Formats: sequence, C-alpha cells, structure tokens
Amino acid sequence: MRRPVPAPHRAFAKALRTDSTDAERKLWSLLRAGQLDGLKFRRQVPVDGYVIDFVCFEARLIIELDGGQHSGSSADLIRDEHFRAAGFRTLRFWNNEVLENIDGVYERLQIVLRDR
Repeated sequence: MRRPVPAPHRAFAKALRTDSTDAERKLWSLLRAGQLDGLKFRRQVPVDGYVIDFVCFEARLIIELDGGQHSGSSADLIRDEHFRAAGFRTLRFWNNEVLENIDGVYERLQIVLRDR
C-alpha cells in the first residue's frame, strides 16, 4: 500500500535530484537503467518523511551517501532503524569512497545483492 507523499516532500526530492552531488551522479551512473543485476533503483525518493538517496524496492535495499556532516549522526541511526523495521537493509558509503573507489563500492553492492 502506497502512502501519499506531501507536495513539499515531493518538491524537495525533485530539487535534490536536480542538484545532485558529484558522488551521487557517479553512483547513479552505475545504478540507473538496471545496470546492477537488472534491478531498478530510484534516486532521491521521499518515503515516510525521509528522502532516500537510492532505493531498490525489489531488493529492499537503501543506499545512502554521506559527507562529513553524517559522522556519528544519531538521526541516521534512528532513520536506519525505521527502515530496518520495515524490512530494508541500509548501506552507507562516504562520498569520497564513491569518488575514489567506485569499483570497491560496486563490488560491495554485488556481494550484498547476491547474499540477499
């Protein structure tokens, strides 16, 4: 059952898609159009009052890219637990990890998807 998304949340998610970071654009180039095991990923998706960086509903996988402001964030822990309770697994990567080691990120994603 889909929940209606308030207009401000939709507008915020759209703005985030329009103004993506370098790391988000780089990861999206690997995830878009079913390039990762044929799975459909979406980006900057509003769900339950949060905006998820990348999500594959079929695999129940959320991918978050974090900058330094997320270091030790208790809000991230609460968010991750919210989605874990809903049956999602959340993977977090640092922005610099995506920018400097995209092959390692891709390998990690393949392992997680293979083990689901």
